[in-house]
This record gives sequence, C-alpha cells and structure tokens, in this order.
Amino acid sequence: MADNPIEKQHQHEREQERERLRAEEEKDLEVESHRGARPLEGYAGGHTTWTGAQDDKAAARVHAGDADASWEASERQARLEPEPRGADEDED
Repeated sequence: MADNPIEKQHQHEREQERERLRAEEEKDLEVESHRGARPLEGYAGGHTTWTGAQDDKAAARVHAGDADASWEASERQARLEPEPRGADEDED
C-alpha cells in the first residue's frame, strides 16, 4: 500500500497529524479534569464568565477597550512590530 514515495509521505503526514491531535486531546482532558474558574474565551458579543457578583456595568467598564486592544495587537503582529513596553517597565 505504501510502496509509492508520495503515498509514504502522505501516510507519514497523517500519522503526525493524528499524534498532534492526540496530544491536544490529552491537554484538553488534563484541563477539564480540574474544576475552577475558566479564562475568558476571547472577545465575543455574548455573555462571558463573569460571576453573579459582577454586574454588567463592571464587565462593560473592565472590558471596554478589549476589542480595540486586540485589533491593535493584531495589526502590530501583522506588521511584525514589537509589543509596546508597559508603564511599569518604563520605571526601571
């Protein structure tokens, strides 16, 4: 079946992909085996993982600039620019 060099290469690539997927599944299972707070899943228009004690006003205030910051970071990355230094780094 795998006498053809191209077929051997394709088979090797498929095996590598299966191994990568197995490793990702292992990571997922490890994370899911622990209960606790989950990180935000990125910017979305729907509700996030805020608890009942955190009202929508607080969420809107804390995450008001997330979309713009994410867009700017994506633009910098696309231009291969370094990340800007934080305010606490400038004090050194």
